[in-house]
Amino acid sequence: MLNIHIDLIGIVAGMCTTIAFLPQIMQILKSKHARDISFLMYAVFTTGVFLWLVYGILLKRIPIILANGVTLAFCLIVIAIKIKYDYIDKR
Repeated sequence: MLNIHIDLIGIVAGMCTTIAFLPQIMQILKSKHARDISFLMYAVFTTGVFLWLVYGILLKRIPIILANGVTLAFCLIVIAIKIKYDYIDKR
């Protein structure tokens, strides 16, 4: 029973930290630029999230896998949009 409560805390924590990326994505899409987003910061952060995902998979911990899988997708979206608006569209 205790593990269910621990997993629930992990799922809620993961939801909070993952959902936090949505306002950033929406702002970038609305403004059509990502000049204020650090590419290096997102590259390092995305690498860390990927490693957390691998860690969760190795431990078979659903909260870690879910949170970091979705966060990784959001990070990759931010990086892709930054590349599109700040590098490709400037040509």
